[in-house]
Amino acid sequence: MKTSHAIVALLLAALAHTSCTAPEPPAPYGPVPTADQLAWQRMEYYMFVHFGPNTFTDVEWGDGKEDPKVFNPTAVDCRQWAATAKAAGMAGIVLTVKHHDGFCLWPSKLSTHTVRESGWKDGKGDLLRELADACREYDLKLGVYLSPWDQNHPSYGTDEYNKVFAGMLDEVLGGYGSVFEQWFDGANGEGPDGKKQIYDWPMFHETVYRHQPNAVIFSDVGPGCRWMGNERGVAGETNWSTLNIAGFEPGLGAPPSRVLNTGEQGGEAWVPAETDVSIRPGWFYSPSTDSRVKSAEQLMEIYYTSVGRNSNLLLNVPPDRTGRINAADSTALMSFRQAREAAFANNLAAGALTLTNSLRGREFSAKNITDGDPDTYWAAKDEALSAELEIDLGAEQTFNRLLLSEHIPLGQRVSGVTVECRKENGEWEPVTEATTIGYKRILRFDEVTARHIRISLTALACPTLSNVAVYRAPEVSQM
Repeated sequence: MKTSHAIVALLLAALAHTSCTAPEPPAPYGPVPTADQLAWQRMEYYMFVHFGPNTFTDVEWGDGKEDPKVFNPTAVDCRQWAATAKAAGMAGIVLTVKHHDGFCLWPSKLSTHTVRESGWKDGKGDLLRELADACREYDLKLGVYLSPWDQNHPSYGTDEYNKVFAGMLDEVLGGYGSVFEQWFDGANGEGPDGKKQIYDWPMFHETVYRHQPNAVIFSDVGPGCRWMGNERGVAGETNWSTLNIAGFEPGLGAPPSRVLNTGEQGGEAWVPAETDVSIRPGWFYSPSTDSRVKSAEQLMEIYYTSVGRNSNLLLNVPPDRTGRINAADSTALMSFRQAREAAFANNLAAGALTLTNSLRGREFSAKNITDGDPDTYWAAKDEALSAELEIDLGAEQTFNRLLLSEHIPLGQRVSGVTVECRKENGEWEPVTEATTIGYKRILRFDEVTARHIRISLTALACPTLSNVAVYRAPEVSQM
């Protein structure tokens, strides 16, 4: 293996060769994210809100036969939701404006199972309006979940229903301001007596983009982002943002969960993963789960297996029967934020000296990986499908986390990572290894003390990195 002196020699030779010519950036490799997908990925962490009749009937899936008057929260406060999300470090809120029971949290003209028929505010309320206003006030992005399955609407199971559902999308997406994410699942008449509906996904997608051209559409197969195959908060240790989607659709027509969990190397479309998980055992509030809210330690584990594995984190925080986020949930969220801040408080590699054995040119220098700018990046030469980078921390440091980011506007390229530290005797000692990186990868390992770190990459095309950061996170036991 090359020593740091060899890397320096190669660096000087490369600089001499490139000093008179401006290097071209690498050509994009495979599918790449749109500007909207990139902005979505950079949000990283936002809130899911399940709220409706199920909150009051203590069930997870209502059947559409519940009396709408059961929905009667006594003190709804969407500003409290938004303030909690903001204080928790979240970037937005996705609201379940219609779940499988068909109950609408806005007074839809296309249904008789809505807040208009509820006991809340004598039928004069519009919960989506209140949340949209609160998100604007707190500078949060708004997303919406509309289940295409509707166990209440009489036209469900007929061709007419697709027009009804598209009309509901018209109402929600055309009347409440900007929406960053439209959340679809493929639920479709589950149960022994359930009606089956052939969903018109092209019509639904056209409706979304007509009103919200910058929205990212979530489903099992995107097209904006994908479900990652489970509701436990665990994305694949290998996680490609590319997926083959031709011939698939949400629900029973989706690829297997194991494929959704890892994505597909060489997939035809850019469909990054989103990890959805609840802070409680269920998606809707239940008094019986007040003592079972996930701890900060459990939420940190989920953070590492979601955001730390090239996936966004959509954390469900269901309001209670008053219409407010319960104190147990908000306390856990604040502790979770404190734990994240403690783990990533001090980047030991900020501004550190960096060297590489594959330098494309000054504009793509290895120093770009430690400059804190997500838009600058190091890139290897076109012919290099493997490369090494060495980081000099300036003095011996003790650390246990390594954060890596590829420059994904040019595609996801890295397929293998090896991390080593140089010991006092000059030998390189293995620390950890991984497969994919993508937008963000956080590697965890036992504490090591060293000054020099070497990162060896293998890739499908010349590798790029936009960020490398090194941290010493407090070690905590799992609760």
